[in-house]
Amino acid sequence: MKKRALLVYPAHPPHTFWSFKYALKFVRKSSTFPPLGLLTVGALLPQDWELRLVDLNIEPLRERDLRWADLVMVSAMAVQRSSAESVIKKAKALGKPVVAGGPLFTMHFDEFKDSVDHQVLGEAEINLPKFLQDLERGKAERIYFPPGFADIKKTPVPRFDLVKIYRYASMNIQFSRGCPYNCEFCDIPLLYGHKPRTKNAPQLIKELEALYQLGWRGGVFFVDDNFIGNRKNLKAEILPALIQWSRFRDYPFRFFTEASINLADDEELMEMMVEAGFDEVFIGIETPNPESLKEVHKVQNYRRDLFGAIEKIHSHGLIVQGGFILGFDSDPPNIFDTMVEFIQKSGIITAMVGLLQAPRGTKLYRKLKEQGRLLKEFVDNNTDFSLNFIPKMDYRKLLLGYKKVVDKLYSPEGLYQRINAFIETYRPVTKAKYRLTRERLWAFIRSIFVIGIFDQGRKYYWKSLLKTAFKKPKLFPLTVTFEIYGYHFRKIYRAQAKKIKELLSVRQERFSR
Repeated sequence: MKKRALLVYPAHPPHTFWSFKYALKFVRKSSTFPPLGLLTVGALLPQDWELRLVDLNIEPLRERDLRWADLVMVSAMAVQRSSAESVIKKAKALGKPVVAGGPLFTMHFDEFKDSVDHQVLGEAEINLPKFLQDLERGKAERIYFPPGFADIKKTPVPRFDLVKIYRYASMNIQFSRGCPYNCEFCDIPLLYGHKPRTKNAPQLIKELEALYQLGWRGGVFFVDDNFIGNRKNLKAEILPALIQWSRFRDYPFRFFTEASINLADDEELMEMMVEAGFDEVFIGIETPNPESLKEVHKVQNYRRDLFGAIEKIHSHGLIVQGGFILGFDSDPPNIFDTMVEFIQKSGIITAMVGLLQAPRGTKLYRKLKEQGRLLKEFVDNNTDFSLNFIPKMDYRKLLLGYKKVVDKLYSPEGLYQRINAFIETYRPVTKAKYRLTRERLWAFIRSIFVIGIFDQGRKYYWKSLLKTAFKKPKLFPLTVTFEIYGYHFRKIYRAQAKKIKELLSVRQERFSR
């Protein structure tokens, strides 16, 4: 039976590291990425259904959209919980059945059993067809548990046509799901498995071509858990196809992705990625303290020259973004100074430093629960100065040390120092085309006024730009971007740090053994 489905993507909290709330204003965009999961769900729904997508990160949820729908389909991550609950409440108030899926509901399904009509858990490619069959027969169940992992070679091209692409800073696609590693604090293996499952080259080319035909020109994020998890397939099939397509289309996109630090071990792979149009990669570095890496089974980082690996990746034309964590049991008292020194020396401009959290179901979660150290559920925002467990380090010392780290890293002077370190090691060999768009020109002009004139760190803004212009002029646009990022991170951390007095006022006994 033909239906009208409203696909709703809840809002991210504004003050999160990856929201890029303040940076997006410079390029007049509303959100970083469209909701790829819901776009994939849209492609899996019957072709005769009418679909509407509402992304609350770019527009409000209107009552007329809810009244139009026969059912409301919601997908969310843990960090979007508050917004997701609001969407469910509004839909139910109008008598609309709610279908929910995504990481939030998959990991916390028991907490929504009374508020959601149908929970389609795990990967939609497996459970959604069964739900649709039951719905057609009028016998849809309350919960569909994932029986395993999907063969994503059968995943259709996402419905990119449902989104207002001009409202986003970048588009996104997916090549693989799953990660071969088993880090104690990570829930990726729970959600997507240890064995990386991959799409084939024709699938990826169809998705890129779909974006190209819609008129997109700009960044495309490969949202893989670990892009290099299946290197053999990547080098033999995927990257050669990407290289060929990018050359044919004159490099309309710049690609970026997530990978593990052992990317540095494979020069051929890095060269192929750059040739295909990649110029940036996020890497979970976590900590420069080897004992903490050993503690959480981050084997790919343990006993490795992390600084040398970052330098090597930079020298091959890939910009490293880094994830860092404080709060491991093995963290020594001087970890805060060590963390700052490592990040400053490495030249990682986008360094997300957060406090350790224990997502439900992970090895860390189970361990802390057995030890009686869990306090609350994970909210997927490890940069808001909150903890969901009792740390081994004194709580007050950990919180103040964390504040010290982010204050130093994202001060105008700290950012200036990292930009200097970056331009010493980075070699700009990317094939991705740089196009001077109106958005980029406007961002530069706005940065002059917002950061270069009115911001307290304006001295370092001009020092960075002038030094880059004379020393490595090719990196001038990149330096402008870095300054805008730095401005965003300062605003985010300052907003979050306002909570610190309240957090420190929590009775110390709660955070002690």
